[in-house]
Amino acid sequence: MSVATHWGSFVAVVDSGRLVRIEPRGDDPAPSPIGPGMVTAADDNARVLRPAVRKGWLNGLPRADDAARGVDAFVEVSWDEAITLVSDELRRVRSQHGDSAVFGGSYGWASAGAFHNAQGQLHRFLALGGGYTDSRNTYSTAALEVILPHVIGGAPWSYQSRMPMWDEIAEKCELVVAFGGLALKNSQINPGGLARHQTQDLQRKCRAAGVRFVNVSPIRSDTAGFLDAEWLPVIPNTDTAAMLGIAHTMLVNGWHDEDFLRRCCVGFDRFASYLVGDLDGVPKDADWAARITGISRDTITDLARRLSTQRSLIMVNYAIQRADHGEQPIWMSVVLAAMAGSMGRPGCGWGAGYATMDATGVAPGRPSVASLPRIPNRVPDFIPVARIADTLLHPGKTIDYDGRRLTLPELRLIYWCGGNPFHHHQDLHRLSRAWQTPDTVVVHEAWWNTTAKFADIVLPVATSLERDDFAAGFCDPHLVAMPKVREPAGESRTDHHIFTALASRLGYEREFTQSRSETQWVRHLYEQTKADLGDDATLPGFDDFWRESTAELPALSGSFPGSFEALRSDPQRFPLTTPSGRIEIFSEEIDSFGYDDCAGHPAWFEPVEWLRAELSHRFPLHLISNQPASRLHSQYDNGGHSLKSKIRGREPVTINPLDAASRGIESGTIVRVFNDRGSCLAGAVLSDDVMSGVVQLSTGAWWDPVQPGLSGTLDRHGNPNALTGDRGCSRLSQGPSAHSALVDVEPYDGPLPDVLAFAPPHLEH
Repeated sequence: MSVATHWGSFVAVVDSGRLVRIEPRGDDPAPSPIGPGMVTAADDNARVLRPAVRKGWLNGLPRADDAARGVDAFVEVSWDEAITLVSDELRRVRSQHGDSAVFGGSYGWASAGAFHNAQGQLHRFLALGGGYTDSRNTYSTAALEVILPHVIGGAPWSYQSRMPMWDEIAEKCELVVAFGGLALKNSQINPGGLARHQTQDLQRKCRAAGVRFVNVSPIRSDTAGFLDAEWLPVIPNTDTAAMLGIAHTMLVNGWHDEDFLRRCCVGFDRFASYLVGDLDGVPKDADWAARITGISRDTITDLARRLSTQRSLIMVNYAIQRADHGEQPIWMSVVLAAMAGSMGRPGCGWGAGYATMDATGVAPGRPSVASLPRIPNRVPDFIPVARIADTLLHPGKTIDYDGRRLTLPELRLIYWCGGNPFHHHQDLHRLSRAWQTPDTVVVHEAWWNTTAKFADIVLPVATSLERDDFAAGFCDPHLVAMPKVREPAGESRTDHHIFTALASRLGYEREFTQSRSETQWVRHLYEQTKADLGDDATLPGFDDFWRESTAELPALSGSFPGSFEALRSDPQRFPLTTPSGRIEIFSEEIDSFGYDDCAGHPAWFEPVEWLRAELSHRFPLHLISNQPASRLHSQYDNGGHSLKSKIRGREPVTINPLDAASRGIESGTIVRVFNDRGSCLAGAVLSDDVMSGVVQLSTGAWWDPVQPGLSGTLDRHGNPNALTGDRGCSRLSQGPSAHSALVDVEPYDGPLPDVLAFAPPHLEH
């Protein structure tokens, strides 16, 4: 049977209703090993099998006397009682505190599927009930999403269709400089699903065509070995300084593209004054950049020459903008590409996020696929996605965001469906304190992860293996059938089933379901997609699609809005949607905001935490909390592939041998990674792929605090967000700054605590 996930398409082998194994499809050239590992998690001890309510909440204890969320036992209840409790609480909160007191931001990947999209189901349900406070942007790319519309125009994600595809790069480009690298492990995934992984083969095609790669990253393995990339180890959070040094070298040598800068950009003169030091007395030359970045003056000068004289492409990875002042390397990378002379030329110029998702650089887009219809949200309030703890701790506080002043609402009920805030948010100790403040937390979950353990009402949901749907991946030109492989575990129900029951109690079941069953919805969305594509569509009928498992969407044709190639050819006929119609090297709009941490042009701002900071005397290692190779974020951390990657049950942390030797750490040693915010245990892996002064601990290990109610308590399992700081990149985006964190590491010599991340809480019946 066909299985579609964010990490690819597979075939499930089932015997008498029992899931035996999951195999890669035969036509996938680089299948992800995450898929086969799903089997071990399907019926593991962590499955939520029945509705459960936190004991203190169920007993109605006053909040002052209530046991802390994350510590309390749970009482299993019937579905009828659970639906009554949730519907009654929604009515109470809305009537006493207003619709904005209900938070439905519920951010996260959830699981693949056009119909069973967790956030789509939740938002439809809450909007029909009166509305909810929402969140804006993503933890992955918040700074990028806010800055790029100011600089190049278009919607936040429109750049994906405007940058060169891998085929063009292989044919037309000579030099790729990748800030943050091109880690193939990230290309395992694609939002919404994918039929076949293509990034690895396309990268090989580029290398075979003679394209040279430069990896500007603290981690050598951020590019595949077959690319033979030149590695420039850079001090974390200094990419902007490196780019400024390259730009200064281009400017003073006359290597910059004056014609493109004059015709297609605005504000270069004001930026140039900053570059040469007219504004602050500090020329941003190669010597200056070398002192900050650790990359030599000669290397910076040579890179400036190569970028200017070869057909070049500047890439930026998402990781570099999840840091203090994360908007700056994104903005500066566009400016550097504009200066280098290749912007708007086929296969060259600028791009972001290559290899972070398989479809990025593979296809510029796909036709629209029908999804569950959205209901307008009557509540205008929203919060930047990474400011949830601030909102809970400081309701009524005003913050800056992209030229606006936002008042943080008072949230009394959190409804979370899909995603795992106790994985992706920074400073989990601060989040756990904030999480105690609302009256009620309702969570839909398939497993007893940390978010479920910190809830008041936990409703067990079916996994993607336990329901019918079809997948439509981001930019992927295929639809993949997702027939139910097995029956839901225990008393699990689909999100849609749960919301239908709640909508019935609240009086709007018909509006929510439109009188369709789940099976009818899946068929309807497929047939609506086919109808919307018109006469040229080659999609088969639904029954044929369901039998054949896949269908191919028609290719998109024509140019995409905001093309840099069109801009270069004629900026008057093909303007961008920026205020000037051109690339904004200087933004009058951003300058008017008056932010002290984001000027009107890209600039170097010293990070709060980095290896040149005073704090580095106490915590001399920079923590890189990048994406894992063994799972998608925290999804299937309890799956077989992720479990195999653990060291004595802990997440692996990679340490340079020089740093390890000075601390008495050997490969396989269980170490304590710590700073003033917290500490966690991890298993040491020694490798010179990580530059000295840096440690790498991937995100996604389920947070496993020894004392959940105690701030700063030891995490047994290795979640880096026990260590990261919860502060916005800047007043412009308020994005997360996870990659600006200093730590130290030492051997752990105490009694080794058991990992309880995958154990359910105490359950009473």
